[in-house]
Amino acid sequence: MGLPARLTEDEITAAVGDLDGWELVAPDRIRKEFRFADFAEAMAFMNRCAPFADELNHHPEWSNVYNRVVIELTTHDVDGLSALDMEFAARANAAAG
Repeated sequence: MGLPARLTEDEITAAVGDLDGWELVAPDRIRKEFRFADFAEAMAFMNRCAPFADELNHHPEWSNVYNRVVIELTTHDVDGLSALDMEFAARANAAAG
């Protein structure tokens, strides 16, 4: 299996526009902050994301402070954004409910 293709600027704009709450924070990075009722719910969300991160072999840069989880995505292998980032973002949105 080869490397994913790096998305063009137009492809990124279209894809991010379809992802609720995600924003382009650099030419090669998207970000979203998720908020939950408490720490346990935030950790449960991260645990729901872990299996598909492994399935996609695409692991986020994320942080957790109490009820907040911030996820930033980029595809280091292509020095930019790829379909893997958009797929992870869509699955994270679904996992958040």
